[in-house]
Amino acid sequence: MFKVDQTKAVKKIVAIASSTGGPKALQTLIPLLPANLNAPVLIVQHMPAGFTEALAGRLNSLSQIAVKEAGDGDVVMPGQVYLARGGKHLQVSRSGTRHLIRYTDEPPREGVRPCANYMYESLADCDYGEVICAVLTGMGADGTAGIKKLKEKKKVTVFTQNEATCAVYGMPRSAALAGLSEKETTLEQIAQEIIKNVGVI
Repeated sequence: MFKVDQTKAVKKIVAIASSTGGPKALQTLIPLLPANLNAPVLIVQHMPAGFTEALAGRLNSLSQIAVKEAGDGDVVMPGQVYLARGGKHLQVSRSGTRHLIRYTDEPPREGVRPCANYMYESLADCDYGEVICAVLTGMGADGTAGIKKLKEKKKVTVFTQNEATCAVYGMPRSAALAGLSEKETTLEQIAQEIIKNVGVI
């Protein structure tokens, strides 16, 4: 594992976008992350209201790292995975020295709610020095525009799921074609890259 020197550490956060085929992909990726990951993990999985709580519970039962459906007002903490609630847009807002999960009922974007672009854009105004993004299987292009905007303000590292392992190679393809992806690879390798980039506590 990659231990982190807390005295010099830049605050980092992991932000994952997934859609069609995403629940299965997440059930491969998230259990590979350690309980003491030195960063919070945000997930926007395109799902309607009422389905994300069960998915969060399933991921939590499979994983060492704690997973929950994100609640409005939750304080964002390292070593915790926050799955966006279906039917609402998730954003992260700064409150003093802390960061909180907030939800909005704004109209769908990219035809979906939650929308990953919305999450990525909200991170531009937070005090995380680096954002590690993973764009997984899914239709459309959600994630690309938000990551582009985020890169204007933050150090951003992007990993995309490779075509061979995607149920639908839409969202990762869009990010890769936009020149955003550091590496197109398997879910197992994405997990290793996340650990390597953020370390453990």
